[in-house]
Amino acid sequence: MAGNFLHNSLTMKKNKYGWGIYSTTFIPKNTLIERAIMYKMFNVDGNENPHLFTWSDDRKLWAGGTGLTPFYNYSDKPNIKKIGDLPNYILHIYTIKDIEPDEELVSTYFSKKWRKCFQDF
Repeated sequence: MAGNFLHNSLTMKKNKYGWGIYSTTFIPKNTLIERAIMYKMFNVDGNENPHLFTWSDDRKLWAGGTGLTPFYNYSDKPNIKKIGDLPNYILHIYTIKDIEPDEELVSTYFSKKWRKCFQDF
């Protein structure tokens, strides 16, 4: 299974964080916008690297993601939700509200409370 996303509805733009993901069209609530393949990372510390994902309940396994996954920025007012299928290494990303054209797609970070790399957000 290959990762995929809605190519015609999403674009990357530079912003205050470096890069972000933006809609190019209206996207309705509860739309699957990306299904990404995740891959185990070894000899890395996700406390230092914000582009890695916590991929285990014990916080010991880190994963990288395909597609646009590294570029969805953080917000206290998210408009997307990431749902990890840990055993199968798949990350599903859904809209949790209607997304307007040129709106940035943002999520909360599960590990924001405890990862050092997110303390300045």
